[in-house]
Amino acid sequence: MHSRRLINTCIGFTFTLLMVSCKKEYRNGGEVSNPNVNMTTYDFLKSRPQFSSLVTLIDRAGLKDAINGKTTFFATTNYGVDEYLKAMKNKRAIELNDENITYTLDSIPLWRIDSLKTYIFDGAINRKDITVKGSFYPSMFGTIPNVQFRINMNRIYQYTNYVDYVDYVVYSKVIGTLDSDEPDPTQIPDDQVDKAAYCQTSGIVTTNGIVHVLDGYHRLFFNTDPID
Repeated sequence: MHSRRLINTCIGFTFTLLMVSCKKEYRNGGEVSNPNVNMTTYDFLKSRPQFSSLVTLIDRAGLKDAINGKTTFFATTNYGVDEYLKAMKNKRAIELNDENITYTLDSIPLWRIDSLKTYIFDGAINRKDITVKGSFYPSMFGTIPNVQFRINMNRIYQYTNYVDYVDYVVYSKVIGTLDSDEPDPTQIPDDQVDKAAYCQTSGIVTTNGIVHVLDGYHRLFFNTDPID
């Protein structure tokens, strides 16, 4: 179930960014860009400072070759990684009864970093391949009991003076059935609510695949632990 905050955040993007849905281009920093970048997915991420933490985790997990395959990758920005680190630090501080502990990228255990595979999908899943209804896709991580990953478009009609509609790429962790399929979604327990992540930039074509960049409200691994 998509949170109101996420929807409002997406609506608040500048119109220049929103126009990406109506053109075969992606946008980065408000400037129109050719969707093709003449580098691999890994090299593209490494060339952008906003992914430095993500690249460190990719290196630790030995996933460079995986994301450089014929794949689609949903990239988390440094902000989403930093928020995850804050949550993990808070959790460990409570467990150890020590608020002065540190928790860094090196503190994340390798078994957890391996979950980066949930952001990697075989083949090219570009904007033209994604529908409003959406589809479930198996991630490179493999089967997770009671969890599926869905990729769809969220269609917004807020800018009809300029365009008919705007489509946002949404990547969701669906727990059990889709929230929208439940008779009363308001009765779903918090830990069973689907978790949706919107893309702030989508359709980047690397030499080996596709990159979609998740917005800053997405916390790594869809984590929801309290920060303080």
